[in-house]
Amino acid sequence: MNGWLAAACALLLAGFLPALLCVCTGPVRRRVLAQNLATVLAALVLLLLSQGYARPSYTDMALVLAVLGPVGTLVYERLLRDELRAARPSARVTRTMTVLGVAPVPLVVAPVCAAAAPGRTTLKLLAVGCLLVAGSALCTRALTAPPGGGAGDER
Repeated sequence: MNGWLAAACALLLAGFLPALLCVCTGPVRRRVLAQNLATVLAALVLLLLSQGYARPSYTDMALVLAVLGPVGTLVYERLLRDELRAARPSARVTRTMTVLGVAPVPLVVAPVCAAAAPGRTTLKLLAVGCLLVAGSALCTRALTAPPGGGAGDER
């Protein structure tokens, strides 16, 4: 077992499993926010595994997950809009979820980029990192916005 695989195991145990537990239990808002966080962490685990096993195809899977993860969260937000509007989280919860979704990305992507061969692989890794940060921030903002805050909210 090398350091990349150890980091992937640590991220799975310390981050992904608690997020998965939150996806399975609790109120709807926490479930959807945890689903967004679990998507980010799963993509980061795939990046670590791609470096640990020297399999570039795992990077492609992380790229697909970085694109489709936020889309899935936004679909849930749209379908569960009434339940999610019932009780908005506090500003502290919003900040915490934003930090949890964004902070681990540069901590994983930067070392993987440094270890990867320069070229297309590095560009893919940077694209995954940018997509994860943007998607997580966008989804957290959409899920924690005040009621009536969006342009498409009239019914």
